[in-house]
Amino acid sequence: MTTQIFQASTLYGTATLAAALDSGCFRPADRRILLVCNNAATPETTPPLDEAPGFEKLRDRFDDVISYNETIFPFHPGGWAPRGDDLPLWERFLRHEWRLGHDDVALAVESIQVNPSLALAQIFTGAPVTVYADGLMSYGPTRNKIDPLVGTRVDRVLHLDLVPGLKPLLLTEFGVPGEIVPTAAFTKVLAELAPSGDGLPRIEEPALLLGQYLSALDILTAEQEENLHVRMLRGAAALGHTQVVFKPHPSAPARFTRLLEREAEQLKVELTVLDTPVLAEVLYQRMRPALVVGCFSTALLTARALYGLPVARIGTEALLERLTPYENSNRVPVTIADALLPDLGDRAAVTGQRSGMDVEALGALIRAVGFAMQPKIYPRLRPQAESWLARHLNPHTMRYFKRRRLSSLALPGGVPAQLAFIPRNATVRRVARKARSLRNSVRR
Repeated sequence: MTTQIFQASTLYGTATLAAALDSGCFRPADRRILLVCNNAATPETTPPLDEAPGFEKLRDRFDDVISYNETIFPFHPGGWAPRGDDLPLWERFLRHEWRLGHDDVALAVESIQVNPSLALAQIFTGAPVTVYADGLMSYGPTRNKIDPLVGTRVDRVLHLDLVPGLKPLLLTEFGVPGEIVPTAAFTKVLAELAPSGDGLPRIEEPALLLGQYLSALDILTAEQEENLHVRMLRGAAALGHTQVVFKPHPSAPARFTRLLEREAEQLKVELTVLDTPVLAEVLYQRMRPALVVGCFSTALLTARALYGLPVARIGTEALLERLTPYENSNRVPVTIADALLPDLGDRAAVTGQRSGMDVEALGALIRAVGFAMQPKIYPRLRPQAESWLARHLNPHTMRYFKRRRLSSLALPGGVPAQLAFIPRNATVRRVARKARSLRNSVRR
């Protein structure tokens, strides 16, 4: 007997799994379990994905739906990991609770670098693992060094073709190949979810603004994020859009829309704020937006690549500067959006839907950024990073790097290696401060 366990935390991810199953990306199995993980900060107050509108359309792909939160209660899925000595006990417990018996188990998980995916891979020692990615992070490096006992069991990275021609960097340190979930199968699944938006307002071809709740990730402050939404609205209005729909992040507080509503009144724009939790792709099918505006949301790329809708990005340059530490896993999605999509403030680029880079150039940039982010995991990428930086680094492309990072890695564009110690040397800094003080005294 073979049981496949599909771990999922979002409706979008479940739709990706459904498309993969429909297109034969997984071998036949005697039983298929959808393991629902609610990773919200307070899961008790946030509905899980199996209660989301449209889930019932995906349910029939699985024999059972099991709550991981209930299984490990009172622990949180993202914060709990089993101790090494307890792994056999946890496997016996899960086999009993989920009625696995002595079945051969195969796993399909989201983000193998962190829990709960990593915990599952460790508990079911020896089980083959498929990593599926529904967003842009699969194009970036693995964020943490993974135990080879886990990494060598990953057989592939299933991903959507959001940037046609661009190959994932994720898990390539283990030689894991990427495999595309057929676009036709995915859009067919999303078409099944479209009726879940029957309660949506009937608006045709609006400008659609996508909120991401970046303040929850400590990327922006709440005030900065509100201002970003206002800039989206102003940019859309400047392009002549008088009907605007704002789709806030499901977890964002209601106050995020108040400033936006006041701005819409001043701009004489008809603003509709959606309070129904629904996938952006459902809106694409129901409203056919004339323009989709966001920061670095994956939904921008699905609009562009899967639905052929006009898109524009805003705020990416500031985010590239604010993201800390440099190896923050959001850096590659922001880089892709910044390098590939037209800026909302550039009317000609938005109107003509001009791409900033071709896919080959974008791939070379991502490999250079990926090495700078994780040099210990991807040492083989150093020659490519050095070559790219030597040929393409300029005031514009410098936004994708930090000079201190380049210096510490002895890469082109950084401080010369023999001088790299200076910014970190307390004595040198003290002497420099005294010199500046004396110079200022002389000038007086």
